[in-house]
Amino acid sequence: MTRWGHGYTTDITYTTGYYREQAPGHAGLACVLNGVTFERPGPHDAFSFLELGCGNGFNALVMAASNPGWRVTAIDFNPAHIAAANTLKAAAGLTNVTFLEADLSTLAEEPAVAAVPMADAVSMHGLWSWVPPGVRDGVIRLLRARVNPGGIVHVSYNVLPGWHGGIAMQRLVLEAGQRRAARSDKQAEAGFAVVRRLYEADAHYLKSSKIVQGLMERPNSLPPEYAAHEYMNNFWAPCFHADVAEAMSGAKLDWVAACSMLENFPELVMTEPQRAVLAEFDDPVMRELVKDICLERTLRHDVFVRGVRRLDTAGRNAALGEVGVALLVPAAEFEYEINMPVGTASFERRFYEPIVRELDAGPRRIGDMLALPGLEGRRDNPAELVGVLIGTGQATDAAAIGASQDAGALRLNRAVAHHMVRPAHITRGLALASTVLGSGMPATGLDIFMWDRVRQGEGEAHLDAWVAWLGFGADAENQEKLRGAFRRGLEFRVPIWRQIGLL
Repeated sequence: MTRWGHGYTTDITYTTGYYREQAPGHAGLACVLNGVTFERPGPHDAFSFLELGCGNGFNALVMAASNPGWRVTAIDFNPAHIAAANTLKAAAGLTNVTFLEADLSTLAEEPAVAAVPMADAVSMHGLWSWVPPGVRDGVIRLLRARVNPGGIVHVSYNVLPGWHGGIAMQRLVLEAGQRRAARSDKQAEAGFAVVRRLYEADAHYLKSSKIVQGLMERPNSLPPEYAAHEYMNNFWAPCFHADVAEAMSGAKLDWVAACSMLENFPELVMTEPQRAVLAEFDDPVMRELVKDICLERTLRHDVFVRGVRRLDTAGRNAALGEVGVALLVPAAEFEYEINMPVGTASFERRFYEPIVRELDAGPRRIGDMLALPGLEGRRDNPAELVGVLIGTGQATDAAAIGASQDAGALRLNRAVAHHMVRPAHITRGLALASTVLGSGMPATGLDIFMWDRVRQGEGEAHLDAWVAWLGFGADAENQEKLRGAFRRGLEFRVPIWRQIGLL
């Protein structure tokens, strides 16, 4: 770990990934779902998006490429991250995104803050619970100075009490790792080796933790870059939601919603006795504490608003009716029964099957789907439809139904395919920039490889060549699995990509 990092991991770069909660359209939809105004911009509208702690810049690049009218600014402390982001930016030829290397603990008071435009939406993924108090204070000052009235702020963080069982593990990894190795990823590896030995020796605070149990059962589930940044961090500190909300109030930001859509439906995630306690409180922060005590979650995605404007039920339903939706899975694989914390939730097929069939032909508005003839069920509850479709991860919001794919989105997707897709990265969670969605279409490295080959006119006749390239070094069994994944993608993924203009 280099000295200029001041206790934060800087000797290896962070892993690259895409998280839909960071998209302003998704966070804004969570606001509307909870009765708070958010006027979603189109891809060509004037809109300012700011990302703090952008890492290698992948999310910011996807937002910029998907929305050519937006102005995107992304900031990170690590110059290696900014260099990587600018390399991919240049390869994609994007001009509406700017990457800044800056220290968030002091940026609000420095001349460089002039380069940070007033923001309509801000995202911070993981930053808050990984940085020292001085950086958090600096973030609040920056938000106070640079978020427009009515602007939204997405914040994700390790939450208490969900992380209670993992606190001892993190400290053990940190202390043992720093005494066993030099580079951060090797420190994390050495620290986890000690954790495993003590876990197998029945150390109480490791053996009784579900977090530790999960990691020990999946020893290869953490990419080395992620493990180093998450665990080899002197300021790692899970937070209670109430403390984050109190801090955000210093920038006149009020909590309004959870970005994880289903968490906004207590009847789906809490038992009846738990909901009875929840119903005793009107204060939203207290209600979230009750949820956090009841739900088994270690990460929160929250949305705060600077200047909350409430919608009545009619206004909320009208706004939700205008929301566009696109399927992420083929209709044949749509799941009508989902395992939830309170058991299995079953969605009425007579109501949802006609809607899913309609979406299988392409993106549609919520209001249009609720007006379908022959629909059996409640047509006056768009919130439930949004929650089921998007909350279960089987659909996503769509900003511009029928729009043409922008040239910048195509260039970024090609650059990602050529610069980032490697045999070792076929399961990495990335995305394809989409003008129709106004955000990213979730995709693995394998998906993006296939998209690029199909875009060039290749197909099933080329499977052997695809497997030879992406499955280089794999044994015959794994190469056959790869061939099956390609066939499945050609059958199910490619049609969805065509519907939203990716092909």
